[in-house]
Amino acid sequence: MSIHILVLGRDKAILEVVERLINSHEGWKATVVGTEEEAFAALGEKEFRILFVGAGVTAEEEAALRRKISDRYPRVVVARHFGGGSGLLENEILSILNNISYGK
Repeated sequence: MSIHILVLGRDKAILEVVERLINSHEGWKATVVGTEEEAFAALGEKEFRILFVGAGVTAEEEAALRRKISDRYPRVVVARHFGGGSGLLENEILSILNNISYGK
């Protein structure tokens, strides 16, 4: 079973790295988008467990997005990804998945 992870950001170079890192992990599949509209289109097509918000998305945009996601897709965990390398990203994902598994 694959875990689908949606990544929203505006820095193309960072998005490419995040996508590559997520997809390099067995069982994880990344979908990368650059706009909120693209994010909602993707959410309508596939069941995502995580939505990472990344570089270029303002705090205000993120807050509005979190409200909309919690209303429409309450099972999707929204998290800010600040970068920092493959180990940090993997640990962020594993922590979120662990919390989902234990209902936190």
